[in-house]
Amino acid sequence: MNFEQLFFAYAKEPIKHIELLPASGGSYRRYYRITGETKSCLGVENADKKENLAFMDYTRQFETLGLNVPKILAKNLDEHQYLIEDLGDETLYSYLLKRRIDKGFDDHLIELYKKTIQQLLEFQIIAGKNFDYSNAHQNKAFDKQSMLFDLNYFKYYFLRFIKIPFDEQALEHDFEMLSNFLFSAPSDYFMFRDFQSRNIMLHDEKIYFIDYQGGRKGALQYDLASLLYQAKAEIPYTIREQLLDFYISELRKYQDVDEIVFKKQFYGFVLIRVLQTLGAYGFRGFYEKKDHFLKSIPFAIDNVEYLLKHFDFLTETPVLRNVLQQITHDKKLRHQTKPTSNLIININSFSYKKNGYPEDLSGHGGGFVFDCRGLPNPGRFEAYKTLNGKDEAVEKYLEQHSEVADFIDKSYHLVVPTIQNYISRNFEHLQINFGCTGGQHRSVYCAEKLAERIMQNFDIQVFVNHREQK
Repeated sequence: MNFEQLFFAYAKEPIKHIELLPASGGSYRRYYRITGETKSCLGVENADKKENLAFMDYTRQFETLGLNVPKILAKNLDEHQYLIEDLGDETLYSYLLKRRIDKGFDDHLIELYKKTIQQLLEFQIIAGKNFDYSNAHQNKAFDKQSMLFDLNYFKYYFLRFIKIPFDEQALEHDFEMLSNFLFSAPSDYFMFRDFQSRNIMLHDEKIYFIDYQGGRKGALQYDLASLLYQAKAEIPYTIREQLLDFYISELRKYQDVDEIVFKKQFYGFVLIRVLQTLGAYGFRGFYEKKDHFLKSIPFAIDNVEYLLKHFDFLTETPVLRNVLQQITHDKKLRHQTKPTSNLIININSFSYKKNGYPEDLSGHGGGFVFDCRGLPNPGRFEAYKTLNGKDEAVEKYLEQHSEVADFIDKSYHLVVPTIQNYISRNFEHLQINFGCTGGQHRSVYCAEKLAERIMQNFDIQVFVNHREQK
């Protein structure tokens, strides 16, 4: 039996068109969109029999509980083929990218993520309560052995390739410490293993989950970490914290939660997820020579940098912490995999009160001017009057206000289409300006943060000038 026979058995009509869909992620499965006169579906071809069996069994269990997963329409596992419901092409990730170009990470996206979190908990807790893992594709549980496997995956397929020096025995000791800490978290729940926005479908105003055949028993925090710290989704950190708090509040509807312990364990799972992801990027990128995986590395490194500041447990794993610090300080690693161009971007901070808009000396004209005067002003407080937006105390003050991060996020997503367009047209200059009352605090901070963001994602020259700071 082939797809023609499978489709006829399901639809009672012949195939009119069959199209191989572009490969995505690291899967070796092949997907086809199949259409007949009145019906359509997706055809899946996968030589891994055990993985196919896991998908069939898991889908049946989820459907029994009324959870949103694609329906299985027909199957012939002897030929490694089956048909599933076509949920379209709109993933949470694709929707996220389109939405935030115009609106940033707005309230609508936050609500969409909250609905995803509510549904995730149903899978984790309701489905996980009596879930049968007898047909698990790989391990039946995300146990300590699985954790050490992920950590060594990072070591062999990422660290080895980028040639960062480390004491292997001491690093193994830190891996053991980290895995012991993570294994202390309650783990009697369903864990997707790869719960990220590309595996979340938006269809008929409902949320569906796919790609769960790697699921196993595990801790709650892992899937939440996968969702909120997906590298290229670039959810603003303040919103990640907001969604983490929302998850905990929803979890309390099912069970008691020690928030302090839960959050500490959460950041541990963020770390192991990020390291596993870097291992996957290294394997697919450095080893298999798939460039699009290399382009994701800088986004993951941003997450590593954040964890170095916020995950206290790293003080107990000094060798691992040192390795991570070396990764974040490696400029070649952070920038070599991104787009290249002759485009030069000048980012200025300035004072509306003193000298007004900066002159464009390139002669190109145009560009962007962002008014920071609507943001909280540290200059009103005596402690900050002699400081500027590059000083740590001012940075901490501004980072306390979520509207500042949101302002920078929206500014970034507003300028990105222009940067991409200018690169494609071989333009050589773009000017971006941030103004505030005195050109000392808010505009300086925003100019610095936007420059960092652009340099993280484009291999182009960015010059920052704080006009009032000389």
